[in-house]
Amino acid sequence: LYPQPNFSPTSNHCCAPRMRRTLALGVACISVASAPSAAALVSPITRKRHRPEALRLMPDGAWSYGASSEFLWGGSLSPTPIKAKPPRKHAQRKNKPSKSKQRSQGVARDRPYSSVIEALRTYHSIHGDLVIPRRFVIPQSEEYPTKWHGVDLASTVYDMRWWQRHVKSNPERVEELNKLGFVWDRLQPEWNLVLQALMTYSALNDGNVMVPASFVVPYGDDSYPKATWGIPLGNCVHRIRVRGDFLTGQNSMPRRKQLEGLGFVWDANEHAFMRVFRALKHFRKLEKEKARGTAREYRILRVPSTFVVPSGEDSGWPEDLWDLQLGAKCSAIRQKQLYVKNNPERRRALEELGFQWSGNATLGWLEVIHAAAIYSRLHGRNLDVPARFVVPAPSYASADKINGFTSSELSQYPDEEEWPWPEHLWGLSLGQRLKDIRLNGAYLKGDSASSRRAQLDALGFNWTPKRGRKKRVCT
Repeated sequence: LYPQPNFSPTSNHCCAPRMRRTLALGVACISVASAPSAAALVSPITRKRHRPEALRLMPDGAWSYGASSEFLWGGSLSPTPIKAKPPRKHAQRKNKPSKSKQRSQGVARDRPYSSVIEALRTYHSIHGDLVIPRRFVIPQSEEYPTKWHGVDLASTVYDMRWWQRHVKSNPERVEELNKLGFVWDRLQPEWNLVLQALMTYSALNDGNVMVPASFVVPYGDDSYPKATWGIPLGNCVHRIRVRGDFLTGQNSMPRRKQLEGLGFVWDANEHAFMRVFRALKHFRKLEKEKARGTAREYRILRVPSTFVVPSGEDSGWPEDLWDLQLGAKCSAIRQKQLYVKNNPERRRALEELGFQWSGNATLGWLEVIHAAAIYSRLHGRNLDVPARFVVPAPSYASADKINGFTSSELSQYPDEEEWPWPEHLWGLSLGQRLKDIRLNGAYLKGDSASSRRAQLDALGFNWTPKRGRKKRVCT
């Protein structure tokens, strides 16, 4: 309530009727000088600033922080209670221990040696050794002492700090642990164990270090050091490749050189693509050798969808390509853009090999309809092809009758350049393909079935040929 100069409670200079009614109740005009300062407008409870209209004068001369409307309209003069805000949620989260702290809470390095050896003896009596799996948590069973329930036993004993505190200066304890089969090699850093496991894997797989992601060093396999049993080697290799685990700090470069000395693959996607690419090149080479003595030259790279690279020394395939599902890989490249997504160089390399992006079924139909169009043109728009008809090559022109063509018909094309059949169709079993269309509906499935039927009808295709043997003409 800030009065104007020459202000009177009964005058009409009040700015609003509400103000006149307020003054009529006997409220004294308060000067600006008697009002609290800006610093006093800060609540001592909530530590927040209040607007001037939220202040009211109590009968004892003290200022109250609350709604002015209650005071002006005859409300209670008791101060308005201020509710305390509930604590924030993130403040509660801070009290929750982190994952690393939770794991450390399950480790009992500070427990006396007598208690630890008791737990180890119990484990040895149950399992027969001390090859404790990593992250092994003692179950809540009667065999183990109650105070050890829920404790990570492996992380407790196979730790250099525990060894230095309880075992280092006690030869009798070393002898006691040896009798139980304590695996001392597990006290060394985890990197050394991972490297040992990777070297063993490479030696057992002829230098191959492409470890499957799900591979875990098996327990009881004497081919691997006992300290490496149970290491998730595939996961470790993946984390080294993707996140650079174990490759930080001063040991980064020496460890990288160790891995490169083993033939470590840093780009798994490039390695997988090159393996498929080499398999396609070898497949093309073998198919060309098969087609060398025939009429049809192999040009288009067509791998059956179910083709798997054969294994064995007599297969003619490199050993590192054995059992590769090459047909499934080609289908994935076409349909899911495997290895070639956002990589035009790989697409170009595949196309130079003769790789077709439309798929084997579409390629087969294009060959059939192309050969059928040529046959229909040569036979006066009549597409009644014998079942044994094979597209001829120019070298066959010396016979009297080849694949349904007489010598007079073949003599119309004395030069190979005028030969009506393109080279990529030579040797195509057109008669059998059309028979499969007629009897089994080959190539006539899906959305393009009606359009393909129309193409065959336009070429004069005979859907219902006469059955039975042809009658011989007696001369």
